[in-house]
Amino acid sequence: MKTKTTLTLLVSLIIFLSLSACNAAPPQNPQPLEITDATGYTVQLSEPPQRIVLAGKALVMVQDAAYLFPESAERIVGLENRKQSAFDFLPVIDASIPEIATLEANAGPEQIAAFNPDLVLMKNYLAEKYREPLQKLGIPSLYLNLETPQAFYQDIEMLGQIYANPERAQEIISFYQTRVERVEDSLASLEEARKPRVLVLEYSDQGGETAFYVPPATWIQTTLVEIAGGKPVWAEMEFGNGWAVVTFEQIAAWNPDQIFIIDYAGHADQVAANLKADTLWESLAAVQEEQLYAFPFDFYSWDQPDTRWILGLQWLATKTHPDLTHDINILTEVEDFYSTLYRLDTATIEAEVKPLLVGDIP
Repeated sequence: MKTKTTLTLLVSLIIFLSLSACNAAPPQNPQPLEITDATGYTVQLSEPPQRIVLAGKALVMVQDAAYLFPESAERIVGLENRKQSAFDFLPVIDASIPEIATLEANAGPEQIAAFNPDLVLMKNYLAEKYREPLQKLGIPSLYLNLETPQAFYQDIEMLGQIYANPERAQEIISFYQTRVERVEDSLASLEEARKPRVLVLEYSDQGGETAFYVPPATWIQTTLVEIAGGKPVWAEMEFGNGWAVVTFEQIAAWNPDQIFIIDYAGHADQVAANLKADTLWESLAAVQEEQLYAFPFDFYSWDQPDTRWILGLQWLATKTHPDLTHDINILTEVEDFYSTLYRLDTATIEAEVKPLLVGDIP
């Protein structure tokens, strides 16, 4: 009797499930995904891309933004190998990176197409060169700006669409906005007369020739100085669309209150030490007042439109106005940055990140 009852219940369950399946609404076709990039161009994708290639100049900025999302480890199938290499940093957050396929520097559309990507991500100024040729090959491409905090937030929202993870995008944006607001709140009562005259200089010794450069007024280095409560002395001059060479005579004419040295080779601390000992530079007010600093660097310099700009901003604020920003602990911020944004544990940060830190960090 018990067996018969059990069999009856089982048959009834099968019938119920069958009827439910028949009455269920048929699955809807996925709606096209419309994504507008930093250039204002809109791409339609049938679904979130599963094969993404990162390519072009300024790759480090694009890659570091993309890898803020955990999905990158599975979705990114190709990286271009450039001077500021992906392979300096990404193996720390993704053990599979050394095995990832690489493109040669300045790879053309055909080389990119060989990876069979669903999507290509690049820096925005490359759109004119790459978008149309990639389209002809049936490959959609999107372009990131990253050059200002607001542009950065918009690019993060775009990446949230690409990865179908808007919640992570908002978490990232909140991390940055909270810290920007803390700096702004700390300096809210700052009078204009108290803002130091600041000069940011990139150092280069390529080809054995020493040179110093200043960024355009629209670039993030200028923005960081302004948010940090400084006056960028070079911002009112017309230098073009890229880093511009400046002579020592121009530097002396500016005679800024503070000088911040950038070296993308990672030796800003040594460059700063050499300049402080240089008899020519001793005449500058910033050197005399011990206000010449090496911009921090771990895997990359903190001044760029890379994810580390938030560390650079906070560090700058502690130098321009140490009396107003004493609550900012840079080493704590480094730990929060790598744990929250790149999901590293404390042991990895201590072993893989902190030993690389150079620059004037307490």
